[in-house]
Formats: sequence, C-alpha cells, structure tokens
Amino acid sequence: MGPAFAKSTQAGWHNDSIYFPGPLQGHQEPVDATLAESPQSALSGVARMLVHAGKLTTKAAEDLVKQAREKKTSFVNVLIASGQVAPKDLAHTLSSALALPLLDLEAMDPQRLPTGVIDGKLAQQYQVVALARRGSRLFIGGADPTDLEVIERIKFATQLQPEWVIVEHDKLAKMLANAGANATETLESIAGGDFDFDIAEDDATPQEDSADASDVEDAPVVRFLQKMLVDAINLRASDLHFEPYEFHYRVRFRVDGELREITQPPIAIKDKLSSRIKVISRLDIAERRVPQDGRMKLKFGSKSIDFRVSTLPTLFGEKIVIRILDSSSAKLGIEALGYEKIERDRLIQAIHRPYGMVLVTGPTGSGKTVSLYTCLNILNQPGVNISTVEDPAEINLPGINQVNVNDKAGLNFAAALKSFLRQDPDIIMVGEIRDLETADIAIKAAQTGHMVMSTLHTNDAPKTLTRLINMGVAPFNIASSVLLITAQRLVRRLCEHCKTPAEYPREAMLKAGYVEEDFDGSWKPYRAVGCSNCTNGYRGRVGLYQVMPITEEIQRIILAEGTAMDIAVQAQKDGVRDLRQSGLVKVKAGVTTLEEVLSATNE
Repeated sequence: MGPAFAKSTQAGWHNDSIYFPGPLQGHQEPVDATLAESPQSALSGVARMLVHAGKLTTKAAEDLVKQAREKKTSFVNVLIASGQVAPKDLAHTLSSALALPLLDLEAMDPQRLPTGVIDGKLAQQYQVVALARRGSRLFIGGADPTDLEVIERIKFATQLQPEWVIVEHDKLAKMLANAGANATETLESIAGGDFDFDIAEDDATPQEDSADASDVEDAPVVRFLQKMLVDAINLRASDLHFEPYEFHYRVRFRVDGELREITQPPIAIKDKLSSRIKVISRLDIAERRVPQDGRMKLKFGSKSIDFRVSTLPTLFGEKIVIRILDSSSAKLGIEALGYEKIERDRLIQAIHRPYGMVLVTGPTGSGKTVSLYTCLNILNQPGVNISTVEDPAEINLPGINQVNVNDKAGLNFAAALKSFLRQDPDIIMVGEIRDLETADIAIKAAQTGHMVMSTLHTNDAPKTLTRLINMGVAPFNIASSVLLITAQRLVRRLCEHCKTPAEYPREAMLKAGYVEEDFDGSWKPYRAVGCSNCTNGYRGRVGLYQVMPITEEIQRIILAEGTAMDIAVQAQKDGVRDLRQSGLVKVKAGVTTLEEVLSATNE
C-alpha cells in the first residue's frame, strides 16, 4: 500500500485528553522490522530496501554502512548527511516497503503532541517523537523503523507497545530542536528544586500591594516563565520580548540577531506575568506608568545565568524585554569575534599602550560590550588595576572592579570616573560616553597616564571623531588622546552543514564593492539554505570591523577641524577597510552571505 500523509485539517483522533491531529491514512498493522533483513544479502534493513528500490547502488550502500560503523552512528544519519537520498525519498521508500503509515510533521501542531511520554534524552538519542497514545499503544515517529533497539527501549521505559509511523528525517530533527527536547529534562529538574531565581539585593525594597502579591505566585505563570527562559537559553537567544496588544499577547526570541515569534499565550496572563518578572527583578510591581530596569539571576545547581530586565508601558500593558547576559562570550578570545589578522594586530597593539583612549562604536546590539570585555580579559593580569563603570554591568569578570551607575544616588559616569582617578587605576572602562562632562574626564584620564576604553553610538569610525567635536571636546584634546577607533556590526554566520555555492550577477557584485581583480576564480560566494542544525541557513553571528588607528595625518585633519569625509578618505589611504569592505572579505571567505553584508552596511 502506498504512503499517505496525515494532515491536521482532517478529523482528529481523540483518546481522553490525548489529541492526534489527523488520521493515519493507508495505515496497516506494521510489518515486523526483522522482515527487512535478508540473510542472502550482504546488506540489511534500510540499506537493502534502498538498493532494491533503485535509490542506491550496492557499492554506495556498502560504503555508507561502513562509514556508519566507523562513526558509531546510524545508517540513516550517514545517508542523509551524504545527500545521496533526500529525506522525503527515504520516507516514501520505507513506507512503501514496510507498509507503514507516513506522516508529514509540518502538518502537526507540536503543542498538541503528548509530552513527557518519552524521556528527552531517549528522544534525542534515537531521534523519535511521541505522536499519539491509544490505550496501551504508543505511536512514535521516526525515520528508521528497522531499529529494533528503539522499540525495546521505549517499550521498557513507557510500558506501552510502540508502533512506528514514518516521518521525514529533516523535519523530525527540526521539530526536536525547536521543541527543545532537552528542555523537558531541564523543566523536570525545575519541579525538583534544582532551578531557582536568585533575587538581586537592593537597598530600596519595593512595596507589593495585596492584589499583585497573589498574582506573582500563580503556578501556571511561574512555570510558563521558567519554560520561556529555559527555551531561550537552549535556542541560543540573546533577548526575550513579552509584548501585549489589544487582542493578543506574544512572546518573541531574538536568535542570531533575528526576532522569531515563539508563542501566543492567553492575553489574560499579561499582568500576572509582568508582576512575576518584576518581583524576581526587584522592581516596583505597583508602578506601571514609567519604565523600569532591573536584573535577575537564574541558578541551575552550581551554574548561574544573569538577565537584564527592561519594562516599558505601552497602550495595552507593559512590554518586557529580558536580555540574556552571557559572560562566557567575553572569554572566547579575540579570534572568535571575527577580526581579520591586520585588524586584530592593530587593536591589540593599541590596548597594550600605557595610556590613551580606545573607542568602540556601533548601534545597540552590535557587540560593543563583548569586544571591550574581550580586550579587558586580555589585559586582566594580577599586576594591573582595572575599573569599569557601566549602566549596568553586563558581564562579570573576576579580577575587575565593576561599578553600576545609580542616577538616583548621584552615581553617574562622571562621578564614578572622578572617583576612579583617586583609586590608582591602570585601565578604566566607561560603558558609554554620553555627555561632555564624561568625555572631558575620560580624555583627561587618557592624557594623565591611564588606558581608557569606552563606547559611543555613531555609524562608523570617522564620524566618532566629529561626534566628539560636536559634543564640545576640543580638537587638540581628541588628537592627543585617542589612539584607535573600532566601528562594528554583527551579521549572521553561514551554517557549515548546509551552505551552498551561489551565483550572483557580476554587475551586482561590482555594485556591492568588489573590483574586477577580485574575480580571479580563487573563491566563490555562498548562500543560505537551511537544515536541522541551523535557523534558515545561519548559525551564530560574526563581526564586521572598521579598525582605524589615529595616524599623524588623521591628527592633522582633526586639528584643522576637517569633516568625517576627510578622515574617511585618509583612513582609506592608510589601508583601513570600511564596514562594507570588511563584510566583502567575509563573503569571500564563505563566512556569511552578500545579502547579510548589504543589509548590515546599507548606509
């Protein structure tokens, strides 16, 4: 009997509280997987069926079986990775050969699948998913129904009789990744008490009114927030957005710089969720008219993760953004950030100078803080006194004296800098230069024997110098103190598993910034495809950098009050790549796509 796909638009199965969206058309009693094996053949199981169906040659199948044994993995994993048989063809072939039903996982609603039936580790190890339960029968989706070990393990673990449903390998892997099979195990540890919030201490303890106090302990709200945080960490998200609207409420994660809608919980949850987040962030839960900022810490046994919380009153409730502060990113090393060798050498040479100022510029979310902390980590030695002032301190590094701005108490950037100069510092890091007072003190510190690092919000390195002049800093102070300026952007990094060579029209590449000499045939651009290991063809991010040392020629332009354009022209003569040129280098190296670079540097 030929394969058929179950669609969620068809009538569903019901079994008490278990819902299975759609009938398994063409379903017969599953054939015993041992019938797939043939003693007359050197191959068995899936390999033999593919050879019989004409999808593989005997030689190719034998080679793949050998690779699977050497790598100690399943034949199906090696087969799909080789690209010799598409996941869809494999599923159809097995469904026809074994008379097993075939299911399209994209037609399923993952939220309606039974949870907790199969242990998360087991599901990940054997690449299976529980689809439905009918009495003592458990329907499981998988790509390799000849794996008898899976049946025995699941049967023992669940005390149910497993029955195979064929699903496509790539869609199954994507579902397991998106659903966060590992999160199930983590959430179970939450219930067991291994998961806890470490509430930050504050001098001012906000008063809770009686109505809100009862809301914040609402068990479903607590579990929902915990699950969202765990899922965000598993998906490598940088931010969580909780957004109320007039008729719906949504949660979005920023993964690799791109916002993705995760779920739409009931709108009635918005006030209780807001109150819960405020309590554990030590904010005033009675105040809903003004923005608030706070922090919270999540503890997993001995490991802890910091979060920065920001609330904003909107028309239909408070929007809350939670940023995940990953201290490990500052310890990866400067090589992991994406600097080219010449850019890395210029930066390291500048930060090892005994005094002067190094500035990092770029929009919010471009990785400025990580770049600065990576530099501080390089300089962090027992014989060096390092002090930082931030709003707030995002990354905790042992051996560095970190200060949080507290405007209510009168502790701003300028006040902290003045105090630092009486603390015998060697290196000072200022989170951001926002005003003339902070800029003046920072420059004086750089002129009196201290290495000062800071950030500004400008579009590129040359405009940073004119921005300081516009703030009121004297040109001769800028020319004598600033050593180097780095402008940066983040672009998505191509997935190494699925990136594919691309063909672009020569005119488009010339317009993007390439020159005729670049088309020498030694490289090729790549495009994003998408697979189970990534998100739409991308995994992670990499930086584009414009690293501009302040040479004597640029100092003369500053003293003559030249424009940012004059500085940019001189920087090009000095061999400084702008952000677009830096991105084109990454495209040539196959690190990212031309589309990503054009999007990030379209100015």
